[in-house]
Amino acid sequence: MTSYHLASRLARIDTHIPKGEGCSMGPCVPDKNPCRSTKLCHARHYYNPARNCVYSRYSECDWDSNNLVNYCVANQERNVSERTRTDAWRAVNATERLTRLRQGSNTRKLGERVRDIGWWKEELLKEINAMDTETENLAEHKRILEKALHDTMMLLAIVEESIIQREKRIGIEQVHDEVEKALCREVLLIRKCQERMRRMIEKANNQLKMNRCARHQMDIDVRDKFHAEGLDERMHQLGDCSFGLGYHPGVESIDNTVSDQVSWVKYTQENIERSRKEREISEKVRADIDLCLRQCANDMWSQFTQINEGFEKRAKETQIAKEKLEAHILKINMEIRDLERSIELLRCAIMEKEAPLKVAQTRLDERTRRLCVENTSDEAMKGLQVEVFELRQSIATLKEKLRCAELGLCRLLKVRSRLEADIITKENSIQIDLRCCLALRRNMPLDPKIGPLFSLAVCPQTNSMCHTPTFVPSDDRATRAACPPCSTAYTGVTCCL
Repeated sequence: MTSYHLASRLARIDTHIPKGEGCSMGPCVPDKNPCRSTKLCHARHYYNPARNCVYSRYSECDWDSNNLVNYCVANQERNVSERTRTDAWRAVNATERLTRLRQGSNTRKLGERVRDIGWWKEELLKEINAMDTETENLAEHKRILEKALHDTMMLLAIVEESIIQREKRIGIEQVHDEVEKALCREVLLIRKCQERMRRMIEKANNQLKMNRCARHQMDIDVRDKFHAEGLDERMHQLGDCSFGLGYHPGVESIDNTVSDQVSWVKYTQENIERSRKEREISEKVRADIDLCLRQCANDMWSQFTQINEGFEKRAKETQIAKEKLEAHILKINMEIRDLERSIELLRCAIMEKEAPLKVAQTRLDERTRRLCVENTSDEAMKGLQVEVFELRQSIATLKEKLRCAELGLCRLLKVRSRLEADIITKENSIQIDLRCCLALRRNMPLDPKIGPLFSLAVCPQTNSMCHTPTFVPSDDRATRAACPPCSTAYTGVTCCL
């Protein structure tokens, strides 16, 4: 095209060439290959007397060359057009095949995605049902444990009633007395069991929270999968003739995804695995609750039967300790008298050092008034200075010893006062042990035939455990209860229901 227009334009140019130069310039048109680009020179000039001017004329060679150029250009453009049509047809077929292939592949992938979402959704729903069942079982065990914790309050009240007189004991007797330790161990055991039950209740509450948290996470995952399944199912059924189609320019450049295929599967697997782990932990918590109930019942019963043995022995030991404390008080009184004499001696020694210190300081003060060269640092001056230093050091040492002695005297007085208070405490403890507590413990309202407090009876018909019984004092011989499912009678216990 470029050569054609260039040749035509050059062929039509009317140039003025000086006379005599036109003969040397002729049309340069190749003869052998007319399809090549033609280069035309200026036409010859002819003189027409009729027009009285010079004008250009084309030769037949120029005319033929121009036609050949047009033919060649037409053939070239036609060939290019044919190639363009062929390429366009091939591009249409290729893009059509690629479009159908890609659309079919994506439709198949959407179908697979819908099936994958449905499968994982079913797994999540199964795990949710299992988690709901486990949560209900754990909640029931927690309710039984809470009832058992409430029942231990009655037993604790009975034990505290047995030590109410011993609570009047004061001072160190509440800690070091063996009987008091035994009673305190019983109280501490019950409280420990209660604390253990509370911890188990707290653990059960925490586990219920973890179960609900895992279930909530699975609920979120199931909700998202329901939404994704419906959306992908709708996209899977979407075709070229579907409604709601439209252009969305730039949507292919938007990447708002937050996961890939691996992380998507891993997320659901982690939710299911977390739920399974929480269910395993929940089952272990339920087993721990059963074990806690039995251990607490056996421990409290064993400790309850070992309290009534040491009161008389303890009374004798308390009397011996009281006599030893009185002997120590006698020794402390003697030491206090000796220490007071030492304090008085130290005070006299300090007072005796004041006169020599005044003499030495007066001598030094008077010698500072010597004139001129007589104010020398002689041996007397040095001796007086050493004397003052030694006297001050001696007085400081004596004062330090006096302070230590006074502190020791204060400590001895405090120890004597504490021992006297301890003797009074032990006298009070002897009276409480012999006159109050021993008689109170002998009337303890507990029959050893009752057995463990939280023994769970097995129903003969259903082979299942009854509810946790509540302790009832065995003095009330008319109190007998039966388990409603199996009508098994118990002495001293009544059903939690």
